[in-house]
Amino acid sequence: MWTQLAAGISDEQRKQLVEDAAKALQNLPLDELRDRAKLALKSQQQLARLVTGLGVVVQAEDMNALVQQVVARLGGLGFFHDLLPPQRDDLSEIAVTPDGSVWILKKGAPRFEALPIKPAREEVWRGVEALLAPLGRAVNEATPSVDAKLPRGANFSGARIKVLHPCIVPGEGFPSVNIRLYEARPVTPEQLIAWGMAPEGVIRALVEMVGRTARILIIGGTATGKTTFLSGISAGIPRGERVVKIEDPEEIWIDHPHVVTIEARPAPPGSSIPSYTVKNGVDDAMRMSPRWLIVGEVRTGDAAMSLFRAQMSDHPGLSTFHAEGPEETVFRLSVIMFADLQVQMPAARAIFAQAVDAVIQVGWAEGKRALLGVWETGRELQQGEVVFRRLYARGDAMLQPFTRR
Repeated sequence: MWTQLAAGISDEQRKQLVEDAAKALQNLPLDELRDRAKLALKSQQQLARLVTGLGVVVQAEDMNALVQQVVARLGGLGFFHDLLPPQRDDLSEIAVTPDGSVWILKKGAPRFEALPIKPAREEVWRGVEALLAPLGRAVNEATPSVDAKLPRGANFSGARIKVLHPCIVPGEGFPSVNIRLYEARPVTPEQLIAWGMAPEGVIRALVEMVGRTARILIIGGTATGKTTFLSGISAGIPRGERVVKIEDPEEIWIDHPHVVTIEARPAPPGSSIPSYTVKNGVDDAMRMSPRWLIVGEVRTGDAAMSLFRAQMSDHPGLSTFHAEGPEETVFRLSVIMFADLQVQMPAARAIFAQAVDAVIQVGWAEGKRALLGVWETGRELQQGEVVFRRLYARGDAMLQPFTRR
């Protein structure tokens, strides 16, 4: 029906078709409005009736574009619709700044790039409301900072979202929005190899190290792929062993049959209900008979202490921490353990040496994410400091033997 060129269909007619189709479908049940596949089918059917009424023939490509415009209008996502899967699957982050600029971070790219669009303020607010409403959340002056998780669903791998109200991010009346998209499928060692993060033999050796129950801390800067790398080498965990993950929020996808996830949450606004922290999650995990512990990211001293105590009780684990280099890692962890728990820094260093077998650093090299180094941790302090033995540096063809486990 739509295989021939339209006979002079105008831009005004296109706009009217979208308006009329959206108006005819606006009373669909909420579950259909949120289901893109169903909504696209309904939109296509309604547009077909309207096109027939106009007496024109629309090309298939034009009809698909009209369908997507109707879906975006009805779903309320506006320009977000064109950036989210399944429309695009090459992005890792989407951001809107308080001046209304839209920025994207492509997978594997080191920095954001601006899009040549500036949506209307009302469109951005409608999109934010559409993203938050199904989660029972809203951003306003009373609750100016909102964290939310967009769940996985059909054709969507899920995401975490941060929204700040203009009352705390001055600009042109736009909210500040950041959407970090999750991987659509579990990351595998093969994927790390295909991305060129390290030679195949090195990746395989790290997977084997995990299988030998090494307690590993993965470090790196922002957006260097710490969580992604952790997911990839977690393939070394024997299938069937009980894994408990503690995250804030959940984003690690472990492709194993016996996995339990514990997710931290902030205190509900205006409620006396306390927050549930990563520390709480680690403490609870220890009462759940875990074989393996995975902590998405260690951010506080109390979370670090709970994790290290668990690992010193011989629970193998994988976790991430924001630092550049093993010595900086020890220093930063010692500082936050002292700040949060008054653990003396020499004691914190001794705890680290006992609890962590190896440190893996990821970062950027030659414009792409890469494995920068691997170090084995000495069990005893030397002159009060943690001692590291380098097992790998970028450019090496292989990993030196790991001897601690």
